[in-house]
Amino acid sequence: MTTTDETQAQDQDRPQPMGVRPRATDLITPQGKTTIADVVVSRIAGIAAREVEGVHELVAQGVGGAVGGLAQRVTRADTRSQGVNVEVGAREAAIDLRLTVEYGVSIPQVAEGVRRNIMSRLESMTGLIVKEVNIDVTDLYFPEDEVHAQPPERRVE
Repeated sequence: MTTTDETQAQDQDRPQPMGVRPRATDLITPQGKTTIADVVVSRIAGIAAREVEGVHELVAQGVGGAVGGLAQRVTRADTRSQGVNVEVGAREAAIDLRLTVEYGVSIPQVAEGVRRNIMSRLESMTGLIVKEVNIDVTDLYFPEDEVHAQPPERRVE
């Protein structure tokens, strides 16, 4: 019979197929194994960041991110992990975020709120210990600059 430690060692020694990302964490108990994928960690972090008052949106990185962000909006794809990069080990995670905050808020307070919320959500939902949450505030949001779409003026009645 194989013990839990032996099973974990065997799983870690197995080569991963090409193109398959490593799993975030494997929770092995006598009743079975639970695997949490990196994308799950990324989505939880993205949702937790958006829950904090003062965060307008998370933004993807670089030109590729801008194109990807536009494509996600047009196709209505899942944007919950947009602007979030995760590095996940067996029991720990590090999170990098890029976000836009609302004008007038205290950026240090928003950043601290984002860190606390992400750490709390990830630790309670996945059991991972979040070692760091790095936040890159890339822009400010001004509500008055929002372009309100007006219906085109009718030319005929």
